Parts: sequence; structure tokens; C-alpha cells
Amino acid sequence: MSSPNGPVTSRSPSAGPGEVALPAPGGFDSHTHMDIMGLPVDGVLAAARAVGIARVVNVGCDLPSSRWSVSCADEYPEVYAAVAIHPNETSALDASRGEVLAEISALAQSPRVVAIGETGLDYYRDWAAPPVQREWFRAHIELAQRTGKTLMIHDREAHADVLSILAETGPWPPYSVIFHCFSGDAAMAAQCAEAGYVMSFAGNVTFKNAVALREAALVAPPELMLAETDAPYLTPLPHRGKPNSPAMTAHTIRFLADLKNLDVSDFCAHLQATGARVFAW
Repeated sequence: MSSPNGPVTSRSPSAGPGEVALPAPGGFDSHTHMDIMGLPVDGVLAAARAVGIARVVNVGCDLPSSRWSVSCADEYPEVYAAVAIHPNETSALDASRGEVLAEISALAQSPRVVAIGETGLDYYRDWAAPPVQREWFRAHIELAQRTGKTLMIHDREAHADVLSILAETGPWPPYSVIFHCFSGDAAMAAQCAEAGYVMSFAGNVTFKNAVALREAALVAPPELMLAETDAPYLTPLPHRGKPNSPAMTAHTIRFLADLKNLDVSDFCAHLQATGARVFAW
């Protein structure tokens, strides 16, 4: 989640006028927040299926959203969950850290939970002191390693510290770390690729000013890439300014395939293989 500003609603969860369904094997949304969208889940998932997005990972940022994600995944077979405390929320919860992390750990026992996230570091906002964020990040890392579930990272203007902590707490098996909404440059993408970290690209890769991000996507190996929405945020062009939705993952997938000069169906096959390895579904 890039901008936790409360619920964002939309009348329609569609992928946009004239959106064409992805070819087989289709795709999925590796990171979304349907609880924040404020729309009926049935309609959101139907719109996603209509354009070839058959699965979504709904991601927790605090206890209520983590509980919601697990409950939604229990109800809908195409929904999976990730649970964690977002770095921006850590200061407000620090006095009850033990109890909060105990509940996150209990939620993580669900077979519907496929990742511990989103956790990490956010130095863009000053909602939590960096030392506090780092302590929570390390606690989430311990949980991911203990449960054998993928670590889903929020990294905003904290690249050096995130990479340093990952190196200190490694070695990490291949496909066990995801950089959600990857925001590094080409040099960082090469470093992540060498370490076997997966880079998930959101709709901001389509923004006109995102030259460095597109350069990173060109460097990232297709087998270490995912696509996401971070809905309702980061809506891809040409729909920027409207609330995002899992269906729009299809647009980002097509954009990335074109950027990398790959056949869309071949790129979808890479995404599906990577998703199976990362999320074990």
C-alpha cells in the first residue's frame, strides 16, 4: 500500500472501456486491498475474471485488514491473503507489539495465507521512527522464516536499509522475497535479481515520469517478475485518476510484456510459474 488514506470507492470495478481479456494462461493480482476499495467483493472478482485475472492476493496492513483478508480468502477460492503490520502503522501499535505480533502469527497459520506482508520500511512518511520500523520488520522476517511463507516487502525510500537487513537475515531461498510495488532503479533490479528476490510491478510503471522504473523492469528477468495493482491506488494509464481494481492488472501485464518485447501469453506463463513458486498455490 503506497498511500494509506482510508477507503476509496468507485461505482465500477471494471478494467476500463474496451479492455481485452488476457490470453491463456491469464494472470493474477499479486497485491491488492479490496477492503479499502469499498466495493462488493463479488463484483470486483467478476470484473477481474472477465479480463483473465483469476486470482488475487489481498494484503493486510494492520490487524483489522489482516483479519479481513483471511476471512475473505476463506470465503472466496480465488482470494488469498497476506498478513502483517505496515511500517507506517508500527509506532501506533508499538506499546502492544507482543500481542499484535502474536495475533499476526496466529492468522499466518491459515493455509489461505500465502505471505507475510506488507512489512518493511517507509522513510517517505514520518509516521513511525526508522528504528521502530526496523524492529517490526525484523519481527516479521522471523515470522516469515518460521512459517516458511513468502516475505512481502513495502520499501519506500529505504532501499539500502531493506537490502541490508535482508542480507543480514539471509540467506533467502529463491522466490521467498517479494518487493511489492517495486520502486528501485535498474541497478537495484540487478541486485535483486542476483539475490533471487521477486519484483512486483504496479500501475505506476506506466506513468510518464516513471523512466527509471521502466528501466528497472527491463533489467528484471521475466521469471522474477510479478504484476499487481495495489488497488485502489496506482491506477495505470490511461485510467490514472480513477480508483484502481484487480481487473486492471491485465493492463499492467500487457504494458510490461510490450516493454520487454515478449508475447503476452508467454509473459503470462512466466507470471503463473512465478506465482506458483512464490505463493505455493
